[in-house]
Amino acid sequence: MKPINAMKNVPKVHMASPMLSGILYSSIWLALGALLLSAMLRFGSMQETQLPMYSLIVHGCSSLAGGFVSGKRSGARGWYYGGLLGIAYGILILIVSFLASNTGISGRTLTMLLETLLCGALGGMIGVNAKRS
Repeated sequence: MKPINAMKNVPKVHMASPMLSGILYSSIWLALGALLLSAMLRFGSMQETQLPMYSLIVHGCSSLAGGFVSGKRSGARGWYYGGLLGIAYGILILIVSFLASNTGISGRTLTMLLETLLCGALGGMIGVNAKRS
């Protein structure tokens, strides 16, 4: 009879691109943040007028997490990979928001792009310096 933990022989999936893995992790964090905001809006005392501020926080956290993963996977130049990820993430969000609700570029969108750039770069710097055990 085989042991229960026979999962040792299953190959692990490894993404070669730090940017692709960072975008994947950013998307996961964005989905979790959107679920949390939806729950807070439905079951909590949060008003719809507060939603833009909280969505900026979710985008910043998502970009930070993606930058961290991207920087950790790259091993060097974390600020570069994290900042690039932040810009790519921000542009992806702008494209999705334009296609979904026909929103244009405003001061708020430029603020979001700058925030995702800075949070991604910070996450990349932290990710490069995180020790692998």
